[in-house]
Amino acid sequence: MVSAEEDKSQWPRVSKFVLSACAATVAELVTFPLDLTKTRLQIQGEAALRKHGSRTTQTMYRGMIKTAVGIAREEGPLKLWQGVTPAIYRHIVYSGGRMLAYEQLRESVLGRSEDGSFPLWKAVIGGMMAGALGQFLASPTDLVKVQMQMEGKRRLEGKPPRVHGVYHAFVKILSEGGIRGLWAGWVPNVQRAALVNLGDLTTYDTVKHFLLRNTPLEDNSLCHGLASTCSGLVAATMGTPADVVKTRIMNQPRDSNGRGLLYKSSIDCLIQSVKGEGFLSLYKGFLPTWMRMAPWSMTFWLTFEQIRKAVGISSF
Repeated sequence: MVSAEEDKSQWPRVSKFVLSACAATVAELVTFPLDLTKTRLQIQGEAALRKHGSRTTQTMYRGMIKTAVGIAREEGPLKLWQGVTPAIYRHIVYSGGRMLAYEQLRESVLGRSEDGSFPLWKAVIGGMMAGALGQFLASPTDLVKVQMQMEGKRRLEGKPPRVHGVYHAFVKILSEGGIRGLWAGWVPNVQRAALVNLGDLTTYDTVKHFLLRNTPLEDNSLCHGLASTCSGLVAATMGTPADVVKTRIMNQPRDSNGRGLLYKSSIDCLIQSVKGEGFLSLYKGFLPTWMRMAPWSMTFWLTFEQIRKAVGISSF
């Protein structure tokens, strides 16, 4: 039997996980078309694919707006949300896990200073560790999301679909690569998440409490909005190169054993991309990434803080 005191101490953790997942779901639904646009831009003109001998008739988009308009015109407006279901599943695991882990690290493991502040170096460690843990757990759903996002493009190229839905995608991945196949691309995925959370969690937490300590601002929506705007910009800048590598590794063709045919590792993908397309290839999709991260971060943090306030949990 769990005592009343133990139940009381455990319940806030469950609440924080659920509230984080709910806030992330709202943010994902609002900004998902930009995520799809970013994914299409990141694999466009892939040098390794040309070297492999692929003869695709893919539509070459020029910029974020033309990409989004092209998808809506050629595949239908609803295709801008293709892959949103596994994306939501991912954020239930990822955002719930990273937020819970970060607060636990901040309050219990790393600990605040005597004046109640959380030093920047601790916030950096906490943000990266929380992001890496959350993304490792959620990596299978991210793999499914990326593959589903590319199905509309495959149909336009006259290729047969790889997957027919979330369940089929999971079954196909398991049949081709086993349990390990579900974590294909997990290394760049975790690397990206660590960098993104260094930008997102660390920046939001640091900027918010800096504003509260050094300006007349109170712990309200204005403060949360300013902090989340900063966090979105830093997260996009730090996470885009790893995101490009992650997307390419997850989307590459595979042999009968589930091994990638284009890249041996995330480092190999990074080197091939820079050699074949130049350094700026690592920032393909940066504009939609930033334009997604900024509203995503703002939507998430404002929703998250307001829900916490509504249910009586202390501000983040």
